[in-house]
Amino acid sequence: MDLDFTAAEDAFRTAARAWLTENVPATPLPSLETREGFAAHRDWERRLAADRWSVVSWPEAYGGRGASLLQWLVFEEEYYAAGAPGRVGQNGISLLAPTLFEHGTEEQRARVLGPMATGEVVWAQAWSEPESGSDLASLRSTAVRTDGGWLLSGQKTWSSRAAFADRAFGLFRSEPGTDKPHHGLTYLMFPLDAPGVTVRPIGRLDGKPAFAELFLDEVFVPDADVIGEPGRGWWVAMSTAGNERGLTLRSPGRFTAAADRLTALWHAAADPGDTALRDRVADAVIGARAYRLFAYANASRLAAGGTLGAESSLNKVFWSELDIALHETALDLLGPYGTLADGADEAPAHGSWADGYVFSLAGPIYAGTNEIQRNIIAERLLGLPKGRR
Repeated sequence: MDLDFTAAEDAFRTAARAWLTENVPATPLPSLETREGFAAHRDWERRLAADRWSVVSWPEAYGGRGASLLQWLVFEEEYYAAGAPGRVGQNGISLLAPTLFEHGTEEQRARVLGPMATGEVVWAQAWSEPESGSDLASLRSTAVRTDGGWLLSGQKTWSSRAAFADRAFGLFRSEPGTDKPHHGLTYLMFPLDAPGVTVRPIGRLDGKPAFAELFLDEVFVPDADVIGEPGRGWWVAMSTAGNERGLTLRSPGRFTAAADRLTALWHAAADPGDTALRDRVADAVIGARAYRLFAYANASRLAAGGTLGAESSLNKVFWSELDIALHETALDLLGPYGTLADGADEAPAHGSWADGYVFSLAGPIYAGTNEIQRNIIAERLLGLPKGRR
C-alpha cells in the first residue's frame, strides 16, 4: 500500500475542505432522532447534493462526482473533522444504493437514486423481526404473489430511521416450505405511508425514537420494486450486509475525528496525574489510527481488483468496540456533566458525547451481532471448528 496521496487526491481534499468550511452550520443541528432534527438534517442533505457532495463516490449521472474509494475516504475524513452533521440518508446511501448498483435495474437506479441523494426520500432498513435478528434467515414476514406485484404481511422491528423515514427495504419469505431457510426469500422496497403499514416508534435509552416497529397488513408492492430475482433475496441481502460491516457504513474519518476531539478534551479537562485515564485516551487514539490504516489497506486492495469477504467481520467487531471505548473515555473525562443531553444548557459539546455514547452501545448488536461476527472470523478466516449452535 502506498501511504502517499496523489495530486488528484490532495486536490480533492482541498476542494472538500473549502466547501465544508464555507457551509457547515456554525451551530449543531438538533438530533436527527427527533422530528425537528430529522427535517433539519433532510435540508442538510439537500444542501450537500446541490454542490454534488452528498454522494461523492456515485457516478456523475446519479448526482455524484465519480470519486474513487480512496477519495471517498479522504472526503469522509474532512467531513468529520469539520464537525459536519450526521447523515440522515445513510441507510439509503450506504446500504441500499450499493445493492442497487450491483443488483438493481437501470429503471430502479434512475427512479430511486436521485431522490435518495437529495434527501427527498429517506430510507429505513427493515430487516430484523421479532425472534429473527442475527438469525436473519428465520424471518417470517411474507410476500405473496398478486396481480402486478406482491402483498407484504408481517412485522419488522428495530428499523433504523423508520420513525420519520419515507420508504424501507427488507427481506420477505415468498416461497414457504423451502428445504433451507435462506432459500425462497425476496428483497423488496416499500413505502411507509402505504395502506396497510403501521409505524410504531421505539424509544432509545434517551427516549428518542431512533428505531421503529413496522406492522404490514397485505401492503401492495409492484414488481418494479423487487431487487434482483424473486426467491434469491438472500444473495442480494448478503451484498448489503457486506457493505454494512465493511467500509461504507463506518469510515475511519468518523473515529479519527472523535479521537482528535478526545485528545483536545484531555488537554482541556483531565487531571495529568490520572495515568489510567491517560492510557485509555492513548489506546483510543491508537485504535482510531490503526483502523484508518486497515481501511486504507482494504481500499487499496479493492482498487486493485480484490474483494472484501469475511474480512468485513473484522471491520465490524473493531469499529463497534472502538466507538464505545472512545465515548466511554470521553464521558469519564467529563464527569457528571458529560451525561447531560443535547437540550441542556450546560451539556458539553452540545451533548454530542452523551448522544454518541448512547448510539455506540448499539454498535455490537446491529449489522450482525459481534458474537455472530466472531463465529465468522473463527470459521472462515482462521479455519477453526464450528462452535455449538
